[in-house]
Amino acid sequence: MLAAIRTFAKSWVAAVLIGLLIVSFAVFGINDVFTGSFKDWVIQAGGRTVSSVEFRREFDAQKRRIEQQQGQPIPLELAVERGLDRQVLQVMADREAFAAFLQKVGLYPSDKLVVDEIAKIPAFFDPVSGRFDKTAYQRQLAEANFTTEQFEQMARDDIAAQMALTGVVAGARAPRAMSALNALYGLENRDLAWFSVTPAMVGTVAPPTEAQLQAFMKENAQQLTRPEFRVLQVVRFTPDAVGALPPVDPAELQKRYEFRKDTYSTPETRTVVQIPAKDQAAAQSIAGRLQAGEDPQAVARALKVDAISYDNRPKTAFPDRAIADAVFRLGAGQVAPVQSGLGWQVVKVVGVTPGREITLEEARPVLEAEIRKDQAAEKVLAQTTAYEEAHTAGGSLAESAAKAGVPVVTVGPVTQGGRDEQNQPVAGLTQKLVEAAFALPSGGESELVEDGENSYFAVRVERIVPPALPPLDAALRAELSRVWVGRETLKRMETRATALSERVRKGEAIDAVAGSVGAKVVRVAGLSRQTAGQVQTVSRDVLGQAFTVKPGETFTARDLQFAMAVGKLEAVRPGDPALTAQITAFGRDQMSAELFKELEESARLGARAAMKVKANEARARAALGLEPESLEGKAAGKAEK
Repeated sequence: MLAAIRTFAKSWVAAVLIGLLIVSFAVFGINDVFTGSFKDWVIQAGGRTVSSVEFRREFDAQKRRIEQQQGQPIPLELAVERGLDRQVLQVMADREAFAAFLQKVGLYPSDKLVVDEIAKIPAFFDPVSGRFDKTAYQRQLAEANFTTEQFEQMARDDIAAQMALTGVVAGARAPRAMSALNALYGLENRDLAWFSVTPAMVGTVAPPTEAQLQAFMKENAQQLTRPEFRVLQVVRFTPDAVGALPPVDPAELQKRYEFRKDTYSTPETRTVVQIPAKDQAAAQSIAGRLQAGEDPQAVARALKVDAISYDNRPKTAFPDRAIADAVFRLGAGQVAPVQSGLGWQVVKVVGVTPGREITLEEARPVLEAEIRKDQAAEKVLAQTTAYEEAHTAGGSLAESAAKAGVPVVTVGPVTQGGRDEQNQPVAGLTQKLVEAAFALPSGGESELVEDGENSYFAVRVERIVPPALPPLDAALRAELSRVWVGRETLKRMETRATALSERVRKGEAIDAVAGSVGAKVVRVAGLSRQTAGQVQTVSRDVLGQAFTVKPGETFTARDLQFAMAVGKLEAVRPGDPALTAQITAFGRDQMSAELFKELEESARLGARAAMKVKANEARARAALGLEPESLEGKAAGKAEK
């Protein structure tokens, strides 16, 4: 390879490339290449920057949180498609801008305050002593890919932000007038009157003619068109379908029992109190006091040390081997001083819980089920191996399945949603199988696809039935006629309701207008926004109009069942004064919280504008290992949004 490099270096191509390199140094400057002045920033706010590595770390952390909430992994491409990269970029840009602004105005917590706050974080406590452990702190930061400087800067920024925002909202409270207006709005009472316009009032609509029916079918072609159907040939390899399995080998059963019995058995445990001593003499003194019956906690307090308690712990749970050996040599109530890696310790065994070993007969059902599961998996492996060998050699799906001794099942017609021609779910289909089938052309065959633990399938598209309007048979004709008649009846009711509403608007009494068509006015008094949802005799559409129109105005709306309503808002009255006062007082705290939130958002927006934040989306995508979006792609995305 070195010889090839030397040969290339002597060629005219290399000379041209070296010449271009020299020109680029002259144009862009050689210093940036050798002095490392290139800035890998994704976000820039004042004098602060966020690197690609820091952005990727925060993106990954946010993605993991979402995955934990949803209980399933999320592909990177899907997370980016849903805008997670832009959300993280926005949050980090706001945070950096606010921190830079606070630095600029001189709001900066002391190093001591930062250290004190970090020392209060329980994640960095030693599990034995319950105190801050610097080693645990550094280890956990390293595992999270943080340096101590980065973490402490984040802590400093958080403390400064809390101090600033606390100062911004300190003593702030929403004006009582705002809360009072909200209470008045929610509690005002409305008196409503309305009557129904029913199908009987507009006459019977004649069935549609053939031309009307064809036009109606064409008008609703999109809703009526049947989806694409596919007829499939499917071969499945599953543990449940492998047939009879051989009897369980007793030797294999015994072998598994010997291997697993420790995990099935319950180990002996001890409840122990441990007191540290400064030397052997102190340990002997503590042991004497415990043997005399003194309370271990009282002894520890007298010596100004912490007693450590272990509650029903097995031997493996004790951190020091010497202490574990001593504890499990002692009986209940016994005391002993121990020299361990932690120095001199005095242990007292408070209680002993004997262990229990599971017998072969007790473990037999579980072990036999495991063996049968393994046998079935081996048989599935043999079947899939035989199928793949035959299929690779040129055999069709059916021929390869026959070689493997597995039946082929014809499924369908079936839609991409896994439903049959009656729109019922087709039994035995999985989402993965349907997706594989609809990714193939007519006559296409898939490779073996894993579909669950030790389960596989292969599918062939036998026939494709393209989307089409259904035939206008007697059943469809009757259904379309019924819908058409209903639509025309509704149109007539809407026209009649509008005309009657106009009469009321011009001054006729609503009772007189209702009586002219044989209807009766219904009245509901005291409707409020808080209680309206509990009224079952008024349709949602009528209620919506009742809280939209002004007093004295009329309206039309869809009534309950198949009818139209002609309504009038007769009066609007204020709610109960005592209840209004209570809600005013209660709602003021809630509105204050909303006000605090808006103040915080305003402060962050102001900081972002003051610091002239720059966010490089292309560099952020590159940090995630993605190609930058093209200008055409961005334009299309904006147009779609």
